[in-house]
Amino acid sequence: MKKTPVFLDSLVTDMLRLRAICPFSWRVFQFRPISCEPLIIQMNKCTDEEQIFDFIERNKAILSEKQVGCAFDMLWKLQKQKTSLLKNFEDVRDHPQFLTLHNLATNKFKLMNDDTLVNVLHITQQFAGESHDPLVEALVTEAWRRLERFDIKLLSEFSSCLADQHLYFSPLMGKIADIVHRNLETTQDLSSLSVLMVNISSLISRHFQQQLVNKTELLFDTIDSSEVNVATRITRFLRNIKYCYQPLLEKCNNVFLSNVDQLDLDSISKILRLYKFLQFNSFEFIMMAKKKLTEMIPLCNHPASFVKLFVTLGPIAGPEEKKQLKSTLLLMSEDLTGEQALAVLRAMEDMESRNSHLIKRVTSVLHKHLDSYKPLELLKITQALTFLHFQRKEFSAKLRELLLSYLKISFIPTEVSFLVYAISLLPSPHLDEVGISRIEAVLPQCDLNNLSSFATSVLRWIQCDHMYLDSITGKQLKLLQKLDHYGRQRLQHSNSLDLLWEELKYVRGNTFPESLLEETIATLQHFVDEINYINVVEIASFISNTDYLSTLLLDRIASVAVQQIEKIHPFTILAIILPFSTLNYDPPQRDEFFGTCVQHLNSYLGILDPLMLVYLGFSLATLQYFPEDLLKSIFNIEFLSRLDSQLEILSSSLSARVQFHLMELNRSICLECPEFQIPWFHDRFCQQYNKGIGVMNGAQQQIYKMLAEVLGGINCVKASVLTPYYHTVDFECILDKRKKPLPYGSHNTALGQLPEMPWEPNTEIVGSRLPPGAERIALEFLDSKSFCRNIPHMKGKFAMKKRHLEILGYRVIQISQFEWNSMALSTKDARMDYLRERIFGEVKS
Repeated sequence: MKKTPVFLDSLVTDMLRLRAICPFSWRVFQFRPISCEPLIIQMNKCTDEEQIFDFIERNKAILSEKQVGCAFDMLWKLQKQKTSLLKNFEDVRDHPQFLTLHNLATNKFKLMNDDTLVNVLHITQQFAGESHDPLVEALVTEAWRRLERFDIKLLSEFSSCLADQHLYFSPLMGKIADIVHRNLETTQDLSSLSVLMVNISSLISRHFQQQLVNKTELLFDTIDSSEVNVATRITRFLRNIKYCYQPLLEKCNNVFLSNVDQLDLDSISKILRLYKFLQFNSFEFIMMAKKKLTEMIPLCNHPASFVKLFVTLGPIAGPEEKKQLKSTLLLMSEDLTGEQALAVLRAMEDMESRNSHLIKRVTSVLHKHLDSYKPLELLKITQALTFLHFQRKEFSAKLRELLLSYLKISFIPTEVSFLVYAISLLPSPHLDEVGISRIEAVLPQCDLNNLSSFATSVLRWIQCDHMYLDSITGKQLKLLQKLDHYGRQRLQHSNSLDLLWEELKYVRGNTFPESLLEETIATLQHFVDEINYINVVEIASFISNTDYLSTLLLDRIASVAVQQIEKIHPFTILAIILPFSTLNYDPPQRDEFFGTCVQHLNSYLGILDPLMLVYLGFSLATLQYFPEDLLKSIFNIEFLSRLDSQLEILSSSLSARVQFHLMELNRSICLECPEFQIPWFHDRFCQQYNKGIGVMNGAQQQIYKMLAEVLGGINCVKASVLTPYYHTVDFECILDKRKKPLPYGSHNTALGQLPEMPWEPNTEIVGSRLPPGAERIALEFLDSKSFCRNIPHMKGKFAMKKRHLEILGYRVIQISQFEWNSMALSTKDARMDYLRERIFGEVKS
């Protein structure tokens, strides 16, 4: 038998003596372990909350700050292991021992190390029932005191705690932003940086935003390709700062495509919403999402999960999937909450689905919850129902009543502007004096976006208010004048393009009142030298929407594109070319500009979004620029198959627009570049599309009758004529070699009917079927939409049509609305003389 070592005997003797001398100290010594490790090991063995709470109850007198932190950690880990249906935050929060743990943390938080402090803060927030938990406030204050010593990972975790409390604009979040800015150069952890970027995005400058984008681009290749969460946060950051930065978005998109198996319904839904906001198109991601979401249809049998699937898949689903989604949702419709009904309605708007049964069921749920919706939600309801052509007096009346009640108490300019806009969409959008005075009260605080929204609403009232008293319309006209005054004031006080652009970014140029638009363009011209590769795409897009021709701005855009093309992402080239195409303008360095843009795109033709490539080809064709490589990349079987797949997932209206532009591009190449030998294959599409032609407006009917008089009879003029390649001509006549009108005979087209084509398509055109020396004349009536907004300069697609008609053998006479309605042509005789002069070259003496 082994002998006990002498030193151990001595130790036991000393301890017994100590117990006799100081029994109290011995009791403490007996129950407090030399190391805290055994208690933590015991906690780690707990498998449910009750075991942890029993442990806290037994050991509350001796738990250290580290053990308190461990107890919080264990409770949170157990919650994370549960499904959403099994989580029991309230049960945990209301347990007596949770209060004990809460009090222990309150007493010991100053002793906690930095990691434990932030972790306890995070977990306490998850369980907190009160909006102002004293422990949370104490932990935040202590963390603020230690902030400068936090590393980037801990800083990111703490910023998320503040974000959970919606403290995005707090001085503390500003302090975190300052620390990030000071340490940005040495930061290497993109995962933590991406969290910080999202959380501080609301209060950083444009310059700092760009620095973060540059740093992210630099560090992106250092992260693992499976980091879906990092890619999602980067995309969220770009959404938050409203910056569609293509290079980063492509990198994030590649991460998503490489990790399809990791993406569930929630993550796909989130990514698609971010892409929609940023207007970032990824055909590959949408097709992947469509496939994966379609497989989930049989698995989602609970209203909450199925609504999310409907909202996410619906807008990109094919016809069969849409049918399946709608029929399943009809069965669940009575169980929808108010929030779910609104989500479904907005998805139906995106889907352009006017299924009357489903709309009726959804609006029934909406009506039940209408009082609980916030102002912005009421706007979304109004917009969606207006788009879906839903009309029910009782519903509209209640909606209007709620909007007006919110308007009377609202004082936030943006909220007032969208409430007014929502009211203007409803039947009888008339506003009383109280409503008008509410608008006037916020005008001095409004930015250009708010003012533009108000102007749109007021103009809609004026159009609809013919049934009301003249005094009401007079007040609205005065309101328009005030809007114009405050708009000019803001424009004149702008001192940089960046600040001006913050206000113009979401203004659609075609909604601006005329005088305000003119002042806006003048202000942009003042800052013309500040247009660079960073903002050129946004400026070009704004000009495209204004229909306002400013050669100074367009020349600058072309110059920036030529000089800084390497800094401009190829996928944004369409936006740069579009204003030139829309406004029919060739810059001084035309060939160099278009050539540089197309050359920059060439290596991306195989991966460019099909829709974008069609629009690009059409825009260039409008400008009489036909790059052979680009066009042949469109007109081949492989590309057209990809385009067909994409058309299936687009809304019906967008799909029709894309098909129409493809037809126009096909027609333009056949007529203007026959040497490319690209066949014409749109006969069937055009026959379907042109079924509705033949209806004339008042001015066209007036011209038609006068033409019949001028030409010597109704048989000498044809209306709504289809040409080869399916251009529609307002009026056509034929003059022989002596300039005498030739009658068409009994086959002339009656008004409102589809005419027969005078010639067969795909035949040689010039002089076809005409007597020797005769000429075919096309007369086109051009309304204000055919011209630029500021000058009578014909827009691109109308100039292209004139070229095509001339190639087809027509002499084209274009009658401008401005000319026809001018004082010079105010009498019938003057108009008759005008037509004779244009057709026969006769000048009345």
